[in-house]
Order: sequence, then C-alpha cells, then structure tokens
Amino acid sequence: MSALAGDRSRLQATLRSPAVGRLGVIAAGLVIWEALARTIADPAFVSPPTRVLQALVTRTLADPMVLRAIGTTFWELLLAFGLAVFAGTAVGVLVSVSERISRTSYPLVLMLYAVPQVTVLPLFVMFLGLGPASKVAFGFTHGIFPIMVNVIAGMRDINPAFVRSARSMGAGRMQILRHVVFPHLVPSFFAGMRLSMAMTLLGVILAELYASIDGVGYFAHLYSESFDPAPLYALIVVLALMAVLLNELARRAELRFAGRRR
Repeated sequence: MSALAGDRSRLQATLRSPAVGRLGVIAAGLVIWEALARTIADPAFVSPPTRVLQALVTRTLADPMVLRAIGTTFWELLLAFGLAVFAGTAVGVLVSVSERISRTSYPLVLMLYAVPQVTVLPLFVMFLGLGPASKVAFGFTHGIFPIMVNVIAGMRDINPAFVRSARSMGAGRMQILRHVVFPHLVPSFFAGMRLSMAMTLLGVILAELYASIDGVGYFAHLYSESFDPAPLYALIVVLALMAVLLNELARRAELRFAGRRR
C-alpha cells in the first residue's frame, strides 16, 4: 500500500508540474487550431497543424533551396546578433563610464532607438544591395539598441560605494570593470540580450521579406503571394525553433554567469 501511495503521489506531482501544464496548453491549442482550420477557416489562409507538419517534412525540409535559405537566414541572424551584442555592450559601457559622456550621448541613443527602423530599410538596400550584407546590417541595427539601453541602465544601478571600496583597496580601472561592474551587469545584460535576439531576428526577416532574393523571408513572401499557407506556416515553425534555440543558449549562459556572480 505504501508503494502504491508513493507512486500515486509522484504521479500527482508530475501532473502538477509546470512542464506538463505547458504541454497541455500547447496540445489544447493545436486541437482547437486543427478543428477550426478544418471546419470554418478559409484553406487559402489557414492550414491545420497536420498539413503544416506534412509540409514541413515533405516540402520545407526536402527542398534543397529552402534548406539553403534556412541556413542563410540562420548565419545572418547569428552574425547580426553577435555584432549587436559586442557593439551594444561596448558602447553602453563607454557611454556610462563618464557622467558628461552619459548626459551627452544617452539622449541621442534614446532618440535613435525611437526611430522606426523599417523606414530606413530602403537606404540599407541602396547602399548594400539585395545580398546578405543588408540583412545583417538591418538586423544589427535592430539588435544593438536593446543591449545598449539595458547595459546603460545596469551601469547606472551599480552602487557607487562598491566602486569606491574597490578603489580604496588599490583596484585599477580594468579590475573594477571585471570584478565590480561586469558581475552587477549580468541581469541587465542578459535581459537586453534576449530582447536583442528577438529584435535581430525581426530585422533580418523584415529585410528578407521586402528586399531579398534568398532566405526564409523571401520564401515566406513567395508562399504568401501564392496563397500556399502550409509551407508558410512551416517556415514560421522553423523561425520559432531558431528563436527558441538562441533563447535557450542565452538562458543557460545566464545561469552560468549568475552562479559566478553569486
């Protein structure tokens, strides 16, 4: 009886876990989507999940051109995101090291951040063409500002007493940055990194949608114009998997650095 009670309690604990709850919500959403897509939705605009899965296997992943487009989008995203993280962190730290520089530069950063990036997309195409360079640059401009703003905010939240204490013990500028500033930037930095990843992906896909001859965005535009929703939804699934993969890598890195911070 005790073994049976223990198995029942473990089963109840498993069913109450957040992972099971999330899977239940996803499953319920897929069932509702399948039912609505097969009954009242227009098949020219909505495909049921079963057809999307079939298109993902038989058309998206089986087409060499689409696979090459997925690879192109992925490395464009990685390059733009890496450049945005590096440049955004460097500029954010440089803007915050001096009160005079911060008062002068921070309003300019906020002003540029408020400009809708899509309005300057024609300039990127004009100067960089239809190739990958304009997609990387456009994704970079989307991703750099969340990093900069969060790094600057994190620098402003550092207690000045910590910096003064480090200086009183003989720490140099690089030692202060390494042992005081950067550990306290971890929460703000990774919050900005997650926002930057989403914005970079948005910038790359927007550029591919409106000015491209390759990439996931180009094929998404092609499928939408031909009213072929199943492979279009399959490409959306691929983009979602890209975002989930990068977000998971950022989460694991955050956990690692958070342990060092403690």
